[in-house]
This record gives sequence, structure tokens and C-alpha cells, in this order.
Amino acid sequence: MATVTPSCRLPKSGPSRSGQRAFAPRLVIMVKEPRAGHVKTRLAADIGAAAATAAYRAMMSCLINRLSRDPRWATVLAVSPDLALSSRMLPSNGARMAQGRGDLGARLHRAFEMAAPGPVVVIGSDSPAIVPDDIAEAFRMLRGCDAVFGPSHDGGYWLVGMRRRPRLAQAFAQVRWSTPHALADTKRNLRGLNVLETRVHGDIDDGRDLASMRALVGRRIVGVSYR
Repeated sequence: MATVTPSCRLPKSGPSRSGQRAFAPRLVIMVKEPRAGHVKTRLAADIGAAAATAAYRAMMSCLINRLSRDPRWATVLAVSPDLALSSRMLPSNGARMAQGRGDLGARLHRAFEMAAPGPVVVIGSDSPAIVPDDIAEAFRMLRGCDAVFGPSHDGGYWLVGMRRRPRLAQAFAQVRWSTPHALADTKRNLRGLNVLETRVHGDIDDGRDLASMRALVGRRIVGVSYR
């Protein structure tokens, strides 16, 4: 892992016309419209499509409600599919943007590219243990590095953040998504930059994951049986 460089000062900026500082940190949460058969398919194989959809909707809503109320950043929901941009099945917290087409790498790059000026942190919506202090720590680390990752137990990552100065790095090309190589591949694309890692979190992919983290995803699925 690269060593920490001296902290750099963030640009001074006043309020924008919308009331949000022009270079305020942005938290982008990648979400999917919670429709049966379109979310958490591995989890659905263990507990059924309806229960998996309910679990995803619960964990997504809890996570967004927990993080979007923090005044230290502006929250944006990156929505998939694009047609669900105005869906009432998604929480109303924060602004929305469409994820657009392409693989996960293309959609992540677009989330960074389309965000307003300032540091950006992107997370998924299936790691229910994330708390505001995790996000605040990532933004703090970005004051002294180019990129920050939150590693997952499976070789992927639950968080990626970039300063985007002087330009947005091409971080997500030729990454082997959904494999133990995803984090290593992404960091390889950032070779030569100052990259740090924050704490490890797990996500919910299957019934065993859900059973171990059921207390974090809301009471609506307490009655689900796990096999």
C-alpha cells in the first residue's frame, strides 16, 4: 500500500445558490429498484425472490436513511435501471441520477464523472453495517490521498472514493468484477497514485450473510427463515 503524503488543503468555497458548498463532499449510493427477480438473485436462491427483494428494500432504506441525514456531505442516489429514476419504490432521500448503461466499471466511472465538483465517495446498497463515521473517515483520508477503498472480505470493495484532481483517473477498466480480484485490479489501474484503504465491511450476497447481519436490515424481514 502506498504511504500517506502530507495532507493537502481543500479548496475554499462559499455556498452555492442551492445552499450546498460548491466543493462539498458528495456521497453517491448505487441502488437498484427493488423488483423481484432483478435484485439479490444469489440471496433469492436461498430464501426466495419475494423475501430477497424485501430484504434488499429494507437494507437499502435503512442505509440511505442513516447516511443521507448527515450534513457533512450531499447524498445522491445513482439509480438502476434508468427508467426507475422517478420510482416510488426508492427512498426519497437525496438527489437522484441514472447509472446509465455498461458494466459496473462504466457505471462507477459515470457516477464520478457526473458528480458536482469536490471529493466523491461511492458505495453500494448491500453493506448494511456502514455508518456515517465510515463515510466521514473516507472523506478525511481523501484530504491526503488520491483514492480510498473500503475492502470487502471477498476481494471486492464496499467503498471507493476519489479526489478527482487534477483529473478523474481511469480506475475501472478491465476489472474482474464479482471475483476475488476486483480490488487488486482496480488498484492496479491507479498505480503511481496515492491509494489508501479504510476498514473492512461485509455485504449480503446469500442466506448465510443475511442470517449473520439480519439485525442491521430492519424488522420487516425478521420472520424470514434461512436455510
